[in-house]
Amino acid sequence: MEYKSDVEAVDAMAQSYKDLKKEIGKVIVGQDDVVRAVIIALFSNGHSLLVGVPGLAKTLLVSTIAEVLDLDFKRIQFTPDLMPSDITGSEILDEDRHFKFNRGPLFSNIVLADEINRTPPKTQAALLEAMQERSVTVSGTRHELPKPFFVLATQNPIEQEGTYPLPEAQLDRFMFNITLDYPSYEEELDVVRGTTMVQEIKLNHILTGAQILGFQQLIRKIPIADNVLRYAVSLATKTRPKTPMATDMVNNYISWGAGPRASQYLVLGAKCHAAISGKYSPDIEDIQTIANYVLRHRIVRNYKAEAEGISEEDIIKSLF
Repeated sequence: MEYKSDVEAVDAMAQSYKDLKKEIGKVIVGQDDVVRAVIIALFSNGHSLLVGVPGLAKTLLVSTIAEVLDLDFKRIQFTPDLMPSDITGSEILDEDRHFKFNRGPLFSNIVLADEINRTPPKTQAALLEAMQERSVTVSGTRHELPKPFFVLATQNPIEQEGTYPLPEAQLDRFMFNITLDYPSYEEELDVVRGTTMVQEIKLNHILTGAQILGFQQLIRKIPIADNVLRYAVSLATKTRPKTPMATDMVNNYISWGAGPRASQYLVLGAKCHAAISGKYSPDIEDIQTIANYVLRHRIVRNYKAEAEGISEEDIIKSLF
């Protein structure tokens, strides 16, 4: 759809976000912050890592979002015996004795990588290459992935037996790290009431792939004031211990800080947060709202922080 101006397009984006949230709310009870964060990542053309204990509707949330967005959706259950070719696809010999590329489940708009830390590094690397390059290479031939392309990976924080934790360099590929919490008592009542009865929920398609691509371009056009840009970059820079801008808390409790990708994602995420909130330019409050999602998985606490019970969120909050 063509808009007369960028202002009109931003208004349309804010309205689309409200419509999406309402539609997703037919299936997902509560989890407002999580839904907002996932949509911001999608509109900003970034991937998300969802971390939460089993049974918090992570998979249901992703499949619901894919349905209301009218996008192709594939779910890959990551297991210790999953091979890279199982997700990227492989060359097979057809009846005419020619090699033909058989596409794997990565060739979809939204890919749910369920329990990404259950699979060995080789397969994780194949997924992360696809996330970065938005293409896969099989037998020396490059195959472009469809647009838009998002990976939403889930991780279970409790069971660490038989898992392969993602290295920091690979975690950096995810725009957001989103933690899911238990529902409140009232929300759980609603969930149990709704899921233990017969109910037919019809979801409407709110946005097409082409509209999402348009919004991704629009976000990059949104202007940002110089002081807000400086705030975003200084926030990321302050997380690096033993550097001029590092705070005492960072020097005491962090062994590694966030890289430049954090600054880029803070700016893009803040622009998108401003747009869906009906603003035409982000302010410092927008950056602070999304800072946890961007920085949480990009800073590495040292033993002192763990011993004293200092969380990533405590350190990030101290930087404001």
